[in-house]
Formats: sequence, structure tokens, C-alpha cells
Amino acid sequence: MLHCGLALVAHKSIFDKIVEGVTREAGKLKIGHGLDPSVNLGPLVSKEQHNRVTGFLESGRKEGAEVVTGGKVKGNQGYFVEPTVLARTDRNMKVVREEIFGPVVCVQSFDDADLDAVAKFANDTEYGLSSSVWTQNLKAAHMMARKIRAGTVCINAHNYGDPAWPFGGYKQSGWGREMGKEVMEHYTETKAVAARL
Repeated sequence: MLHCGLALVAHKSIFDKIVEGVTREAGKLKIGHGLDPSVNLGPLVSKEQHNRVTGFLESGRKEGAEVVTGGKVKGNQGYFVEPTVLARTDRNMKVVREEIFGPVVCVQSFDDADLDAVAKFANDTEYGLSSSVWTQNLKAAHMMARKIRAGTVCINAHNYGDPAWPFGGYKQSGWGREMGKEVMEHYTETKAVAARL
């Protein structure tokens, strides 16, 4: 299984099990005030973003995505959207091609065992901030980590980080790096002096 941004790509042999598990976990998330420590998911940042996310959800429905859970506005105050799992999505859908920046995950399946084909499928996006590879086969995981075009690749984990690691993405997911020794390049002016006597 691969996780790239908020796209989840699972082998067809485990697709239904993955969708069921993600849906169950989404249902456990408590939505509410962002400063309440018991809350897992606060509001979106603005009305504009709220409209953008709900527009993506409507687009997904029209293009044939299956709304497994969520997909609705929560309450009538604030900018809350239910955690949403969209299944049966494909690369041609707007919800897959663009970053939503909302509580939405798009689940797709693949049926190829060839790692090059799977990597090509996962890399078919203009974004590349972070990704995860989930498998019991550690050799295959490391091979996929080399093939995936993302600034961070976690194996059997996600959103794992360390201040000593450089953080940043590939392609349209940012330029440069934060943290790690690489960040010092942003604050360094290098000068070359040549003299000939």
C-alpha cells in the first residue's frame, strides 16, 4: 500500500480491507473547536477554503467517486467538513489530480506486482511532499522508497519526522528544504574569489 499526500493506493487484493479500515478510523475522529484537546479535527481555515473543499467533494461525486463516509458539511456554524473517504477514484478525477487541503482521502487500487509500474503509478502527480510505503516486505519497501519522487518517504509509518532531517518536496510541492543542515544553505552566501598574479 502506498500513501502519497492524501491519495491512498492499495493493491486490489487488500483494497476493500484498506477502505474498511480507513473508514472505521475516520469515523472515530472527533470534530470540534480547534483548541479543545479532546478534538481530533478542527475547522478549515476560512470560508473560501471551506467552499473549495466542498467544491472538490461535489466534483468527485459528479466524476463517479464513491463517498464511503463523510462528504458533508458538519453543523451550521464554522467551517467544518466531515472526514471523507472517497473510493473508486482514478487519475483523471480532479479530487486526485489536485491537492484538496481538507479532511479527504482518495483511495485507488492497483493490480501490478511490478515495482516500476507501481512507482510510475504513484509518481503520476505534480506533487511530491511526502509519502508512505506499507508492506511486510522490507526489501520491496526500500526499493519503492528509492523510486518514489517525494521529499520524505516513510516505511510502515506516516508523518514521522525529526528536526535533523531535511523537510521539503519535489515537483510542485515546494523548493528548498526546512530543518536539517540543508536549511543552512538558505542563510549562506557563498563567495568565490579568483586571483591571478
